[in-house]
Amino acid sequence: MRHFEQELEELKGKLLEMSALVESAVQRSVSEVTQKDRSAAEQVYRDEARINQLQIEIDEFAINLLATQQPLAADLRLVVAALKINTDLERMGDLSVHIAQRALSLLTEPVIKPMVDIRHMSALVESMVRKSMDAFVANDADMARMQAQLNSLLSG
Repeated sequence: MRHFEQELEELKGKLLEMSALVESAVQRSVSEVTQKDRSAAEQVYRDEARINQLQIEIDEFAINLLATQQPLAADLRLVVAALKINTDLERMGDLSVHIAQRALSLLTEPVIKPMVDIRHMSALVESMVRKSMDAFVANDADMARMQAQLNSLLSG
């Protein structure tokens, strides 16, 4: 395997690590809301530091690849996609922290109604992240397009 291909695999690996942390943060922040789980919020805060660190590492890694390897065509699209995905994942991590913060402020308040919709939305988000990352890692443009359309339908 060429050195550049190994670097692309390393980039994918870092994004997968970040997406797993984000998926977990979403799940934990919602768990805090629905089950009043303070320890879940604390883990979301701890994971946010690693998510932020990974965002910086991935940005630097991708920019270095662009500068030193001058990728073309599919490889260039992969690196640019990685930069965009990186930004979106970091933002999702931030939003999970916001959910956790709001949930902490509600810990002492009674639950007004069952949180079925929140759990369902969380499951959809987690599935969207997982399937989008699967398409990215597999370099499957058709799967990515299909997932983007589905994501658009579900969020719109």
